Amino acid sequence: MSQIANYIKESYTELITKVTWPSWKELQESSVLVFVSSLLIAGAVFVMDWTFGVNASDSVWKGVVGNLYDLF
Repeated sequence: MSQIANYIKESYTELITKVTWPSWKELQESSVLVFVSSLLIAGAVFVMDWTFGVNASDSVWKGVVGNLYDLF
């Protein structure tokens, strides 16, 4: 039991003295970066889905490529 208490005490000390926490401004900047990156990736996936269509056979939308194949 003393080993567990020692582990918790050392973990707390390490979190307080050795870990560098970001400032509020750095945290905000990182959050904005993650948000914008997520939007860009979601947009890229949307464009790929719209271009190539859905793979379901009962789908109405075949995608741009699927519609081009139907023309020829």
